[in-house]
Amino acid sequence: MLASIQLHVSRRCNLRCLHCYSESGPEIKDSLPLALLQSAVEDAAVEGYGHVAISGGEPLMYEPLPELLAFSKSLGMVNSVTTNGMLLDKRHRDALVGRVDLIAISVDGTPKNHNRMRNSPKAFDGMLRHLDGLRESGIPFGFIFTLTQYNLHELEWVAEFALEQGARSLQVHPLEEAGRAADELVGDAPDRQEKNVAFLEFLRVQAAVRDRLHVQLDLADSVALRDRPDRVYADDGYSAASREPLANLLSPLVVEHDGTVAPLQYGFPREYVLGDLHDRSLSELAEIWREQGCEAFRRLCRRTFDKVTIGDDLPFVNWYEVLAREGHTVTNTALSVLG
Repeated sequence: MLASIQLHVSRRCNLRCLHCYSESGPEIKDSLPLALLQSAVEDAAVEGYGHVAISGGEPLMYEPLPELLAFSKSLGMVNSVTTNGMLLDKRHRDALVGRVDLIAISVDGTPKNHNRMRNSPKAFDGMLRHLDGLRESGIPFGFIFTLTQYNLHELEWVAEFALEQGARSLQVHPLEEAGRAADELVGDAPDRQEKNVAFLEFLRVQAAVRDRLHVQLDLADSVALRDRPDRVYADDGYSAASREPLANLLSPLVVEHDGTVAPLQYGFPREYVLGDLHDRSLSELAEIWREQGCEAFRRLCRRTFDKVTIGDDLPFVNWYEVLAREGHTVTNTALSVLG
């Protein structure tokens, strides 16, 4: 699998989704300069990354998006764009042809529940009307379904919808109560039991669709992890003197809307970030992090690994969620001691 760098190019969006981790919206105009992102992508290619995943906000509202994608392609990178799909008109599709390898479209259940999550009565129909044109364009696409405590019964409907529309993939991602969801969707994140039931439903759906649709569930089996700590950076094999490419040490790498470079996901605890692209290039940040930050990050991974791989009747976990929670706990404990 290619190591991935995620670019959150802007918080500008045509929607104010209830579960938005970055609290994006129509009133927010900030965005990262094209030159800064091109420099980061170029450095990322040197560091071994092969996949550029572009998100937002709504990345189709980022005017230099076609230029950024073309630049990434010129470096041999694989490009994907995550979108709510409402702006995938002919003008935008034409700008993406030949520049993007996959468009990931958010679908959060049946039209009624999708519109509720997207905080707009027009969200589902606004996305649906562009799918014919998207198929005709030949651009591969898939869907992303946000799993909550209450919508697992809609996964089968979403899978059938994906098949009907000619999607190649369906990614099921558990809701995390971060960003706007921390205020708007308290109690909606799936609990441990629901995540484990979700795995059983995932297996059933996967068996039903077979090879017609690639279905991915973003949960880790803690029992299976016991013998593979290297898969979650929890092994003891790291040495700063090894000079390994950053892609071997960290994937995904996340560039947030303000230029912060973070491990694994948007909003990761600040103690473990690499730094700010406005201050230093990605190559410089990588060099410093290899020597000064990577070991602390791996200690966090090992500590979390030890906790989640203890025998449990409910083995399926959102690894990024529990890792970030452990990181915040450590940071808050340290601040409490200092206070």
